[in-house]
Amino acid sequence: MTIKADSVVTLHYTVSTEDGTTLDSSVDKAPLVVLLGNNFLIEGLEDALVGKAKGDEFSVTAPPEKAYGERIDTLVQQVPRSMFEGMDVEVGMSFRATTEEGEQSVIIIDVTDEEVVVDGNHPLAGIPLTFDVNVIDVREPTMEELEKGQAITEKSCCDDEGCSNKKH
Repeated sequence: MTIKADSVVTLHYTVSTEDGTTLDSSVDKAPLVVLLGNNFLIEGLEDALVGKAKGDEFSVTAPPEKAYGERIDTLVQQVPRSMFEGMDVEVGMSFRATTEEGEQSVIIIDVTDEEVVVDGNHPLAGIPLTFDVNVIDVREPTMEELEKGQAITEKSCCDDEGCSNKKH
């Protein structure tokens, strides 16, 4: 069967940066099982899977715009240190901030006596990502999977409370 939108795909992957730094891998772990077309995977990987079949092995580099987006300079902001009064803030800490667009994750990238610099970009924004992929299985989704918008496996995170849509 050839992979298409709404296929349930089981795969192993390794994702790395241009310099070869491995960021994540399912090798030596349970394979990833995903229902395509539900924004579970980054766009560049999902696009590359379409047309592949069980047993295919390939590499694809997803440019930033098809991964975690380009860096947006305006998402790096200096805020008064007084906004963190009573908090012991350090570079690398992350937290949720309320912005005009709603809740957003930010990472502290610099701290001085006067200000704290936070970055609202995804940590992998602006970085091309290379995926080495081994397609283990491809199948049609069940009606339940289509209704829930997620592949259902023995270790699925879908339950009566809902599903997780964490991107991999």
